[in-house]
Amino acid sequence: MKTMAAERKKSFNSNAFLLIITIVLFVAMYAAGMIIFSDKGFAKPQMFLNLLITNASLIVIGCGLTIVMVTGGIDISVGSVVALVCMVMADLMENKGVSAYVAVIIALLIGLAFGVVQGFLVAYLEIQPFIVTLAGMFFGRGMTAVISKEMISIKNEVFLSWANARIYMPFGSYSAKGKYHQAYIYPTVIIAIVVLIIIAIMMKYFKFGRKLYAIGGSQQSALMMGLNVRRTKFMAYVLDGFLAGLGGFLFCLNSCAGFVEQAKGFEMDAISSAVIGGTLLSGGVGTPIGTLFGVMIKGTISSLITTQGTLSSWWVRIVLSALLCFFIVLQSIFASVKKKKQG
Repeated sequence: MKTMAAERKKSFNSNAFLLIITIVLFVAMYAAGMIIFSDKGFAKPQMFLNLLITNASLIVIGCGLTIVMVTGGIDISVGSVVALVCMVMADLMENKGVSAYVAVIIALLIGLAFGVVQGFLVAYLEIQPFIVTLAGMFFGRGMTAVISKEMISIKNEVFLSWANARIYMPFGSYSAKGKYHQAYIYPTVIIAIVVLIIIAIMMKYFKFGRKLYAIGGSQQSALMMGLNVRRTKFMAYVLDGFLAGLGGFLFCLNSCAGFVEQAKGFEMDAISSAVIGGTLLSGGVGTPIGTLFGVMIKGTISSLITTQGTLSSWWVRIVLSALLCFFIVLQSIFASVKKKKQG
């Protein structure tokens, strides 16, 4: 019992340290932006809320990636799922006359179907997750092109009312001309935060969450403990697929369109956000809260470069890749230290 408690404490300490680094990095970056670009409105509350508005779908999808990565898996199909969901919803509402409510249900079912198929192949047929989800990525992007090679703009009144709905905050800021602007968010942010809280509670306090960490820590040990590893991994991918479908719906609320190149590279954004947030690529460690801060760091980098105005948008990728390398090196150091202590 003492040994198990000690191991959990070590795991918690390393996880907490990575999370602290992520949070401190985000606070430092955002504070720097507030100081440097204060004249451009970076310090206004709406700028911070815009990070959540812009990245609501990425937060949801990042939670799904965190779940499968904690088990030691990966899913690189989520970007294609988002594109497919947006295209299907746009085609159904604009070309088939389907209601917005039915389109949303179908969008969630698409994500769920990806999760079920990929989960079965990974968990029960024991095919490498990278290969399975790579096939899923190609399939999703290909099916998006099959539906339409042209962009389909969504003009459905019900859907647009959802997309344009604002929830005003009890605070705001004044413009340079002295006009007061009340801060606001969209319902997408509320959905993303609710999903984040549910997944965080599930992974920390529920038996299913503990199983995920056990499998990621050591699949062999999990089997010896009597855990149903296959079913747990299958459910992890099913949940990941469902969240990808939900994230696709939120993404569509922001874009109000469907096109083939949509959400290209989105899977890399989700994976990098999870890694920067402290999720180990080898599995066993990671939290949705850390992923949230990883998403916020990515959003802050994008906002800083956009506000600066002269740098190319590709600098977002360059800085993000540098941070990703930094956190992967940190993970490697933690892993080697852990092995030495165990040895």
